[in-house]
Amino acid sequence: MPDADGPRDFGPGLRETRLYLAVSVAGLGLLVLAVVLRGVGGIAAIEVVGIAGAFFGGTVIWALRRLRRLRGSGRR
Repeated sequence: MPDADGPRDFGPGLRETRLYLAVSVAGLGLLVLAVVLRGVGGIAAIEVVGIAGAFFGGTVIWALRRLRRLRGSGRR
């Protein structure tokens, strides 16, 4: 049930969301670096790169959306 100020928000705060974003961007960077330096050697490597890319990419998108929502609400 929403409060007078709007719906309750039980998710991570601004600092934690920034940390998620930084770790995810670093993970994507390391993934790209590994693919550039080592290449993709087979079907298993394609699967690992795809899953890792989906995880880190999805976390980046989630963190950016969350940061936009937090900044709009003024919550710290």
